[in-house]
Amino acid sequence: MKSLFHLAFHVTDLATARRFYGDTLGCAEGRSTDTWVDFDFFSHQISLHLGEPFKTTRTGRVGEHLVPMPHFGLVLQLADWQALAVRLQAAGTVFVLPPQVRYPGEPAEQWTMFFCDPFGNPIEIKGLASMASLYAS
Repeated sequence: MKSLFHLAFHVTDLATARRFYGDTLGCAEGRSTDTWVDFDFFSHQISLHLGEPFKTTRTGRVGEHLVPMPHFGLVLQLADWQALAVRLQAAGTVFVLPPQVRYPGEPAEQWTMFFCDPFGNPIEIKGLASMASLYAS
């Protein structure tokens, strides 16, 4: 069964959200009203509604680092991940964890980067050479 993921969450300003998700991340805008806007988040739907963003804490252990929880994100083919990393770096993105490889040479090798949107919503983007390795241990 193939499906698409939908996530709705809060932001405090739609114009800022449009600049970040549309211009910086390159997501196409979908439907909107004066209180929310949808984006095509790499073939998944996110709905950004005006309100108070999630409370997060740095309690997620990634190697020796603590990352924000909860967070959301996606998994990309490595070439797409690399292109997005370059795009985010060029935009001056402040990273929680800068683009880096984890588990090098192991079956679960993956590239990762953590950053927050302008409202503090944490995002993790993973890159894989092969999607088949996503659940490798």
